[in-house]
Amino acid sequence: MRDLLLEYRKKRKEIKDRLAEFRRTQRAGDKDIFSELCFCLLTPQSKAVSCDRALRNLRKSGLLFSGCARAIKKVLKGSARFHNKKAEYLIGARRIFTNSRGLKVKDKLASGDTLRTREWLVSNIKGLGYKEASHFLRNIGRGKDLAILDVHILRNLKRYGIIDEIPASLSRKKYLDIEDRMRWFSRKSGIPLEELDLLFWSKNTGYVFK
Repeated sequence: MRDLLLEYRKKRKEIKDRLAEFRRTQRAGDKDIFSELCFCLLTPQSKAVSCDRALRNLRKSGLLFSGCARAIKKVLKGSARFHNKKAEYLIGARRIFTNSRGLKVKDKLASGDTLRTREWLVSNIKGLGYKEASHFLRNIGRGKDLAILDVHILRNLKRYGIIDEIPASLSRKKYLDIEDRMRWFSRKSGIPLEELDLLFWSKNTGYVFK
């Protein structure tokens, strides 16, 4: 663990600054928060940087908030794997968060109970599993007690003996079990859970992103 603590000291300021940016998103408007949700719908099995670029193009063109699936697919192609399916996910999420007054994301996420909000997201937003829902909540400043169990995190959990093997798939029960193990390791190492997530991610990618 010594190597991890040394790396944490080097990256702590950068990580804390990034998390402060996420917390500021809580004060953002519905369109910005919806954009973060869409980013998390795009990232599975795709490069985060490419998805972020595609999302920016969708926002700039206005397609994210009013475009049809066909137009969105064209923008996603080459940037996000399974672009046809993910375009449908974006459209589906937009329907859920749109009412007669327009796009209303914050109203749906008003609960102060983060774990309950995550369960609602997983149950209602097609394409959003526990990893993606946790990722979204972290990116809008509500991920203090959540783990984002992507492949980068799982590899590090195995490396430090927190799990014996990387599971082929993550059921709800398995996800919550590994998340609890990561919380334990967070307490043992003295590295807050949301900071540990970004630290592990940066160890594999070389940079702190989102």
